[in-house]
Amino acid sequence: MRNVRLIARLDIKGPNLIKGIHLEGLRVVGSPGEHALRYYQQGIDELLYMDCVASLYGRNHLADIVSTAARDIFVPMTVGGGIRSVEDATSILRAGADKVAVNTAAVANPQLITDIARRFGSQCMVLSIEAKSVANGRWEVYTDNGRERTGLDVIDWVKRGVALGAGEVLLTSVDREGTRKGFDIALVQAVSAEVSVPVIASGGMGKSEDLIDVVRDGGADAVAIADVLHYERATVGEIRAAAQAAGLGVRNYG
Repeated sequence: MRNVRLIARLDIKGPNLIKGIHLEGLRVVGSPGEHALRYYQQGIDELLYMDCVASLYGRNHLADIVSTAARDIFVPMTVGGGIRSVEDATSILRAGADKVAVNTAAVANPQLITDIARRFGSQCMVLSIEAKSVANGRWEVYTDNGRERTGLDVIDWVKRGVALGAGEVLLTSVDREGTRKGFDIALVQAVSAEVSVPVIASGGMGKSEDLIDVVRDGGADAVAIADVLHYERATVGEIRAAAQAAGLGVRNYG
């Protein structure tokens, strides 16, 4: 059975770790460095850093945070937000990231997906999709941290993005993000059924059972966890143990 990856999602605004609801109403949680180190020590499989305001300011500001983390943390790190060119991707990867996640710039210039994949390999190019439900069984792609409509259908876009070279999909439900009500399983299932690359489910985890449901019923290959960890309602170890007890394949730790 394939292993399900547990990924700590860290949304960053300036120097702060923040958390919102529906990607809005952002609250400061604390220091991204302290939280990342704690999750690493608890046995997280990967870290995901997202610069929440980068698309507003036109560039990603996470190089310093990532390079500091890379000194003490030795799990794969994905960085997204404001990556608009191969040069932006290069600087983030040089800082210590293993993968880059691109949303807004990929919608504006789909060729960027291919350019990054060709330069660094498909495994480095994560297509980030912010999805909002528009009808039963249909979702629209949003950009700029869930603020801007694109008119793109999520299923059409994910198939195109993978064909262009994306090696992984970060799928965030804007409707569920920060609500603790569980993942949009129908969304994850619809995307997972259409692509052969790994799909990371993001947005809505409130308890370990939500992770189990989105893997079993949605086909997620990985789960991004934020609120549950930030507010210490569960440790990485407790989530891992719950997944194992439910019969899911997860990395053994310790």
